[in-house]
Amino acid sequence: MKYPKLLKKAAAVLAALFLLTACDPTAKYDREQKAQIQDFLNNHPEYAFELKTSGLYYCDLVVGTGRQPVTHDTVSVFYKGMYLNGQVFDSNIGGNPYIYPANEGYVIPGFEEGVMYMKEGGKAIILLKSDLGYGNTGYYFPAYTPSLFEITLATVRPGPGK
Repeated sequence: MKYPKLLKKAAAVLAALFLLTACDPTAKYDREQKAQIQDFLNNHPEYAFELKTSGLYYCDLVVGTGRQPVTHDTVSVFYKGMYLNGQVFDSNIGGNPYIYPANEGYVIPGFEEGVMYMKEGGKAIILLKSDLGYGNTGYYFPAYTPSLFEITLATVRPGPGK
């Protein structure tokens, strides 16, 4: 007669899990963000995006012929950051390159990852879900908003000890 108690406990655990997942307000926003990304991909077949394991969508527009950065190299980039509707929210094109040590956390995670796939002289476009971009707090950037970056890797300088 242990089975009725066991079944009651199992039912209670399942009910609690259901309530926890059903009450998760972020699930709705995650679904909406995924739908926005899928709509963008469907409407832009000209980009041959490769989905990386992190969730980053990467597409070479021009494959560079120079060095590919490794951790601690100094990279200089020109970029344009956009919402999926094409509205630009940040850019240094026409100005000075942004220079930073590669793969050391100086830029948002998806931007960092995307540059690491490039070669000097290359140009790529990357599509980031919000957890690889500016996050979901809504502090600096609208929460649960995917972003798109067009990046040119201008130079790669060897890091310390190279």
